[in-house]
Order: sequence, then C-alpha cells, then structure tokens
Amino acid sequence: MRAGGYVGTGRGCVGAGRAGHGGDAMTRTEIVRWPLTLALLVLLMTGCTALGAVLAGSSWWLVLLIVASVVLVGSAGLRRAGVHSVVVPLLATGGLIVLLTLFFGGGTGLLWLVPTGDTVARFTELATDGVRSIQTQGTPAQVLDGILFLLAVGVGLLAILMDILAIGLGRPALAGIPALVPVAVPGFVVSTGADWVALVATAAAYLLLLRIDVHLRGMRVNRQAGGRGTGITGATGAVRGAIAIAAIGIVGSLIFSLSAPVISGGAFGSRSDSALFGAGVSQMIELGQDLRRPKAGPALHYRTTAVEQPYLALLTLDDIKGTTWLPRAVEVDEDLTVDSIANPPGLSQRVARTEANTIIDIDGVRTDMLPVPVPATSVDGLTGDWFWNNDTRAISSTDSTTIGQRYAVTSLELQPTREQLRESGTRYPVDIEPSLFLPMGTPGIIGDTARIVSTGTESNYDAAVAIQDYLRGSEFNYDTEAPVDEGYDGGGADVIATFLDVKRGYCVHFASAMALMSRSLGIPARIVLGYLPGTRTATAVDGINRYNVDSHDLHSWPELYFVGVGWVPFEPTPGRGTVPDYAAPESSTASGAPSAGEAPSVVPRANDNPGFEGGPVDTLAAEEDELPNILARIGLVATGVLLLLLAPGVFRLARRRRRRRLLAADRAGAVLAWRELSDTAVDHGLEVYDTLTARELADSIRDRPGVGDSPRAREALERMLVATEQAHYARRDGSPTNPGAGLLADLDVVVHAVRHGSRAIQRARALVFPTSLTSSALRRMGLATGTPGGA
Repeated sequence: MRAGGYVGTGRGCVGAGRAGHGGDAMTRTEIVRWPLTLALLVLLMTGCTALGAVLAGSSWWLVLLIVASVVLVGSAGLRRAGVHSVVVPLLATGGLIVLLTLFFGGGTGLLWLVPTGDTVARFTELATDGVRSIQTQGTPAQVLDGILFLLAVGVGLLAILMDILAIGLGRPALAGIPALVPVAVPGFVVSTGADWVALVATAAAYLLLLRIDVHLRGMRVNRQAGGRGTGITGATGAVRGAIAIAAIGIVGSLIFSLSAPVISGGAFGSRSDSALFGAGVSQMIELGQDLRRPKAGPALHYRTTAVEQPYLALLTLDDIKGTTWLPRAVEVDEDLTVDSIANPPGLSQRVARTEANTIIDIDGVRTDMLPVPVPATSVDGLTGDWFWNNDTRAISSTDSTTIGQRYAVTSLELQPTREQLRESGTRYPVDIEPSLFLPMGTPGIIGDTARIVSTGTESNYDAAVAIQDYLRGSEFNYDTEAPVDEGYDGGGADVIATFLDVKRGYCVHFASAMALMSRSLGIPARIVLGYLPGTRTATAVDGINRYNVDSHDLHSWPELYFVGVGWVPFEPTPGRGTVPDYAAPESSTASGAPSAGEAPSVVPRANDNPGFEGGPVDTLAAEEDELPNILARIGLVATGVLLLLLAPGVFRLARRRRRRRLLAADRAGAVLAWRELSDTAVDHGLEVYDTLTARELADSIRDRPGVGDSPRAREALERMLVATEQAHYARRDGSPTNPGAGLLADLDVVVHAVRHGSRAIQRARALVFPTSLTSSALRRMGLATGTPGGA
C-alpha cells in the first residue's frame, strides 16, 4: 500500500511507506474493518430473509442487498480513504439518498442521481402508497413500489446504524439489535410468528460477527504483546462472552417470536395499532379466514325502514396492483363531515329513490371504517370525528373506531330501471377512468371468457348481467376451502384466472372475477367489502324487526359504473345475498348465458367508449409496477459499477504498456523502469514511505519471496538499482551503461519474481485494484492519513 507516488528527482524512488517484509503488510485498519463490514452485511441480509414470511416473491431481497451493500461497503471505503469517522455516517446517508433517487426517483433527480423538489414529492407519494399498501394487504403481501421504497429506506438506515455501532463505536455486539428489526416483523403480523429457520440463521450470522470481532481483537493483542500469546487468553474470554451474549439473544428472540401478539382481528380489525402491517391483514384474504371460522362472532345489529334489507358497505377497492386490490389513495377532507353527505357522483335525478333510516349498534367490529347502507346521506350519533369521501363513499375516522358505537344512518334506496341502464353511454368522467385499468400481464382467459359470455349482448348493462348470471350458474360452486387448499386465494388477476378454470371459490373470487371481466369489456368496475343484511330476529320495535349480523356475513360484491346512474351493485356469488331487481333475469332463458367453452355465434357488440377502438376491450393496462424497472436499473448500475471497478486495472495496464513501449524504443531510461518496478511492488503489497531511497527499496524487494531466492532476479534488480543511481547522481557525459531495452529485460525478470512470490489475493488485487494508482490519488486529494498504506 502506498500513500504517494514515485518522484524521479535526485533520491531515486520516493514512495509512500516503510519497506515491509514477506508481502504480509496488511494494515490494522484493513484487517479490522473489512471483515466486520462483510459480517454486518451477512447479518443484516440474513435477518431480512425473515421478511419472506410476510412478503411475496424474492426480487425485493435483491434490491435490499444492493442498498445494504452500497451503504456498508461505501462506509468501509470512506474509512479506508481516511475520512473521519464522524463524517462517514453523514456521507453514507447522502449515498443512500443518491441510490434511492436512482432507483425510485423516476428520473426526477438531476442526472438521475441528485434529488430535486420533484424527487421529494415522488418519495412522499411512494411513502404514502407504501403505508396504504401495508395497511390494506395481507401476508404474503405483494411488494408494490411504495412498500419496496419503504423497505429500501429502512434497510439503508439499519445498515448505517449497524455500521456506527460495530465500527464507529467499536461495539459489534450491539449491532445485532438493529438486525432484529426485520426478524421481529413476522412475529407481529403472521399467526405462526417469526420463522425459526430465519431466527437460527440470523443467530448464526450474529455469532459469526462476534467471532470475527474476537479474532481481530486477539490478533491486535498478540501484535501488541509481541506475539508472545497474551492475546490467546483474552480472545478465549471474549469468545465466551460473545457466546453468552448470543445465547441470550437467541433464546430471547425465540421466546419473543412465540409470545409476541399477532396484530389481527378479522378482516376489518383496527388498522392503526402499528406502523408496519398495522392490521397484518388483507381485507380480502382475511374476509375468507373469517368466513372459515367454525363459530361466527357477533359483528353488529340494526333496525331499518328500508324496503329491501341493505348491504352494509365498509371499504371500496378500485385500484388493482399486481395480485392485490387496494383502495384508491385519497386524502381525508375534514370539511366533509357525516352530518350531511352529498349524493354519489353520476347519479341522475331520473333515477327513482326512496329514503330509509337505519339504526346500527356495533357489537364486535373494531375498525376506523364505518359500516353503512349506501349511498348514505347523513350519519348521527357517532363518537369521535368521522368524514366521508365522495369517490369511494367510505366513511372513516381519524381519532376513533367503531367499537361501542350506536348511530343512525339516513340512506337512499335506488331503483334504476333496465332501460336506464341499457341507455347508459360510455363517455366516462375522467375520475372514473382508473376503474377501467387492468394490471400488466392479465391472463387472457379473463378477457376471452368475458367476450364469450357477453356474445350477442347489445349494451354494457346486458353484458354485465350476462357475466353475473354466468358466475351464478351451475358450473360454479361456492367454496371457502378450495382456494386455500389449492393455493389461489385472493383477488388478483392470476388468482382469478385459476378461479375461472377451477370454478370454486367464495365471494372474493366471484366479485373480483366480475370486476375484471367487466373491465376487460370496457365497463368501469370496483369491489366493495362489507356485510350482508344478516338474519332477521323475532324482536320488533314499532313494527321494525331487528337484524343480527355476524362474521359469517362478511361479503364482497362488485359495483359497475353506468353514466347517469352512477355505481351500481351486482351479486355474482351463488347462494349468497340477493340479486337486485334491475339485475334479475327477465325470463327463465335470460340467465342461460353460454358457457366459457362455447364459441360465440353472434358478432360481439360494439363499444362506443371513445377510449377504446372498435369492439370489446382486451385490456387497458395500468402503469407497470416499478419493481421490474428497478431491477433493470440495478442491472445497469451493476454494469456501471463493474466498469468502474475495472477502470483502475485497465488504466494501470495501459500505463504499464506505455512505459514498456518507451523502454523498448530506447526513449526512456532507468528512472522510468524503476518507477514501474516501484509501482509493481506497491501493487503487490510492499509498503513504501516517502523517505525511502532507491537502495532501501531495493533491499525491501530483495527480501521478498520470489526475488530473494532467485539469483537471476537479484542480479537483474542490482543492475536496475545501479542504473537508477547513475541516472540520479552520475554526471551526464556519456551514454547509459544499461539502455532502455536492457532495462526492460531486467524489469520483466524482477516483476515476474515479485508476482511469483506474492499471494494469490495480492496478485488479484494488483490486477483489479492497483494500489499504486489509488493511494497516490488519495494523497493528492488530501484524503489519505499518511500512515503506511493509508487508513
């Protein structure tokens, strides 16, 4: 290692370090920090494998590996360059921000790297989407853009903290605490707790970190004691201490994973108890879990003046990402209080309606979303602050939950006619268009089945009824167990493709199938989660019966948008709920939709939606998830990093060849040949100080294996030394005794001997990361500390 370059002035070789012996000159800093850095990376990424219990796929782990590697290796490199330890975390944080800008900034950064105001806005949007996805997804959760961004930020910060504890403060044992964060997450989310395999692997990685620390401390003690063995006793004691600490940590984490409370509570449990996977639920998945419970739990009871017993809506899902339906991201508008709720958008005065009053008592539902008949026009009697949203019609609270609430709801019973629905146009408002999107790569069976089923229909309404009747037909069976047993539970496009083939599922699958099939035909569709009307009891007050609703009444159903009418519910789930009058078959033959296997006998209906050209729509794809793009950028970055890593070696090779050409052409002499020998020695681990003379350097090279035991190499070295000293000190009154061509031959002999006597790792480092370039560059920039080999 070298802190300066060769200066061919008067003293022969002026290098950057005291001559060492045997090529084992690895600095204390290099010995201590790099193995610890690698151990920290192994520990952190092993801990992150525990997240596999709550996250789908594995590509996210690669992104986290890149982030953690850049932070930890970058921090080690900064310390290696002599940057003060106090400044390293700040620079590492800056590097993390640059990396996040590259991966997640979407091109908003200056040169894709330097964050701008648009980058901050992009990060804020990703964080909001991530929190929303976490709150609404289940396990394993689809790793959408927002979640991946939050994971990258979290792992980057954990890496910085671990680096500070283990290397900055010299307390590697404490670095295991941040690594427990990803390990502990499954214990709060899934009922099985943390994965014991991940726990054991993380514990092993922690022991490795401690063992490396103990080994390095023992080496330092031995050096300080002059190699008399004093460090052995100290190292043994440290090993015992490390094992004791690790044992306590392992046992504690196992107990923690078994005893930590899992945040669950049904499909509509409270979502505000934790910042990470707050409910640990996907409303769609957990709805099925509630339906599969042997014994139903009480949810609520109500009395109503409605002619038809109402469905009680909680949450609207209209944004499908990957395998998951999500609610649309909306801001709470505190001006929209529930004492007066506007009519739903798109509802025409031509649609008949009656007003109904419903009094609801909550028995066992704890959530920040209010179950109400839709569309509600006002709610009275609530405790806390509750607000409504005009797009989703959801009513939610910022400071309260439903538990113990008793409230009165005024709502509308809408009675659209078939004619009104048939006459509905397809020029949808702009804010409705997102409900037409299908995810990229939607399986073809969804659109193909929708087109076959709707063959011969002349309007969106008729197509919707045909899809509903097809799903309620004899080919399909209501089954809450089959999707779990056969591994296709949920509502994503791939799941529905399997469902349409297997034809067994529950309300989530039927509702999602109708929504996706409708979207494939150009009909806006979304999904509503809530409760069926429940069971009527014999108890009556003023002639109004009481209805009890329990967890087995949890339900999902699709809503389709019709211009002039608004969002209209349908009921495709066989054996559950009631088909609305406007969607009921007009005759006994109306429900006889062709099966998915029949070929269409009539040309499909035209579609006058201006957003689609000619006929039914296969798909209007939503924006592609960022993960593939991020992985592509990672590939580009990896290629760029590889090129940057190879650049020093390529530059050093070019310099070596240029010097050889000058010597071979007799256009350079001993000074240049000695400079090349000096650089080669430095590259292969020889330490060189600024005060070192050419003869002292020759002595150091002569003592190295490969040179000292080769008479031919010693003789060549002696000739080069004499020529160099003559070039510096002799009078210039004649031709050199050893011209360039002869120097080149001697140089090749000595260089070969130096390489042959070096260890394989030294030869590899000399090829890829030649120290003669980097250390001199650091010295010129003022970053090196001036100690042998740099800090």
